[in-house]
Amino acid sequence: MAAKPLLKALTEAGIGSRRWLADAIKQSRVKVNGEIAEDFRQPVDVETAHISISGQPIDLKPRQLVYLVLNKPKGIMSTTSDERGRRTVIDILPEKYRHLRLYPVGRLDKDSTGLLLLTNDGELTNRLTHPRFEHEKEYLVSISGKLKPDEKRNLEQGVELEDGLTYPAVVKEIEASPFNYSITIHEGRKRQVRRMFESLGYPVLTLKRVRLGNLSLGKLKEGEIRELSAKEVKALLK
Repeated sequence: MAAKPLLKALTEAGIGSRRWLADAIKQSRVKVNGEIAEDFRQPVDVETAHISISGQPIDLKPRQLVYLVLNKPKGIMSTTSDERGRRTVIDILPEKYRHLRLYPVGRLDKDSTGLLLLTNDGELTNRLTHPRFEHEKEYLVSISGKLKPDEKRNLEQGVELEDGLTYPAVVKEIEASPFNYSITIHEGRKRQVRRMFESLGYPVLTLKRVRLGNLSLGKLKEGEIRELSAKEVKALLK
């Protein structure tokens, strides 16, 4: 099998997020055939190379890829583990999925609900989280009160947050109790939607993600999962 760059091979193996893996290489925690890796682009053969991270051996060999959509309930952490012992999205998966190195694509904060994609396909994770691919993310939001026309325009044109001006968004008033607005963004900053509304003086009471790219939550109930079809995966990769 042809050699692949180290970071690409690790990412595609679903070991962790691209950022986490890059940090592991920078921190000299990754070894290739017993030697500390010093370059993201170091070529490795996924069939024969012996890789370890922090002393733990890593299997890079191709395996079955899994793609799940979860309707994340409130109070569940969008991580694979939690140092404070809180329940994670992995904890609520059926047993047959819990040991497949599945990682959430992006995150929803603990108090938010809705669509969360979990997969062991590192390449898809990179495509869906990298800003250059600009996958839309749609949320339903509940706030107390109603946005003034100029406030709605501010959200749509971009509001200034502590980490910079947000990209343009699509904001619609809806009648779908308990939600009164939908907002579609292309970015993935931490708690971005909540911070956008809070910057205008409207704390978000309820937040639910209902769409990621062409993938919709549909009628999936909270806590339920379903596997993506091959057609859905192909569409996400475009």
